[in-house]
Amino acid sequence: MREIFGGLPWWVKWVAVPVIALVVFGGLIATVVGIVIGLLFKLLVFVALVGGLIYVVRKFTSSSSSRGDW
Repeated sequence: MREIFGGLPWWVKWVAVPVIALVVFGGLIATVVGIVIGLLFKLLVFVALVGGLIYVVRKFTSSSSSRGDW
């Protein structure tokens, strides 16, 4: 790889090649990032719902156990 980029200016290695990679693989990168963000959002919603469920169950079980109505 060093032989290929050896005689080229710095801007080819650090500017032109990444720009070409983004143009060629931009759609793929955007799709992967979108999937990861979607999964993280769904995980966050899941954790919030489970946490809310645990809070509600503990609230009702502690208040009902103190009354002894069950």
